[in-house]
Amino acid sequence: MKNGLAALVVGFIFSLGLGISGMTQPQKVVGFLDLFGNWDPSLMFVMVGAIGVHMVSYRIIRRRHSPLLSRAWHVPEKKEITPALVSGAVIFGIGWGLAGFCPGPAVTALASLSVKPLVFVVSMIGGMLIFRAVDQRLNLQK
Repeated sequence: MKNGLAALVVGFIFSLGLGISGMTQPQKVVGFLDLFGNWDPSLMFVMVGAIGVHMVSYRIIRRRHSPLLSRAWHVPEKKEITPALVSGAVIFGIGWGLAGFCPGPAVTALASLSVKPLVFVVSMIGGMLIFRAVDQRLNLQK
């Protein structure tokens, strides 16, 4: 119960941040990625600010023996750069550039009841299901 409540609160705060920063507006994201056109650098400040806050808070929080609501840390341990990681990053970047959404902002933008985020989220889930089927057949994540 405490973990679910904590996840709900953190998700809500994250969604507020995405909405306030403009990450839920595809035209803002596309403007940020348009380096040789009408470039909008405002998202760069959002990203640099988030990285700065994370760098400081992560080091402070990791001094704890465990998180507040768990007995152990659950952080990614893989450090290898694999073909699956690179191809996933490329697909992510292409999708972000074409649609102006990445997963978090798209899910947040569902609250706008607009069709674009709905199409993106349904397509994203479809892509995830296709990847799962291909991965089970070809074992891409060795």
